[in-house]
Amino acid sequence: MANLNGFDANTVEPINDFDPIPAGKYVAVITASQFKENKNKTGEYLELTFQVIEGEYKNRLLWARLCLSHPNQTTAKIARGHLAAICKAVGVLTPADSAQLHNLPLVINVTVKKRTDTGELSNEIKGFLSRQPAPAPVAQNTSAVAPWRR
Repeated sequence: MANLNGFDANTVEPINDFDPIPAGKYVAVITASQFKENKNKTGEYLELTFQVIEGEYKNRLLWARLCLSHPNQTTAKIARGHLAAICKAVGVLTPADSAQLHNLPLVINVTVKKRTDTGELSNEIKGFLSRQPAPAPVAQNTSAVAPWRR
């Protein structure tokens, strides 16, 4: 527990910004993960909490659900593919626990979609990439004089 003695919510303007962030690529880290039973109790999904760590939307949270155990094998295969992309993006190829994926920067590709149940706009993470830039091309040695120019 934390001591909040002296805090008065009557004197502070509340912040309730739940609008989705714009579609794009964001640098983020996984801050939490847990297995949960799916709604139909026929499998489990790994829920990952991502926190944007750079730019205008720094500290915003987004979630991904990977249905790793599901009666539909295609659903489970897609989820395993996303997990593999996350593992490769953060450089942990054989995690024993999802906590090993926490706090390692990666790039998430965020889209905006309309929810089928409420019609509201929400974010969805559609891809995971390494934060590491592509290797620079090898520079050619231009200081050496070509033998035919001597």
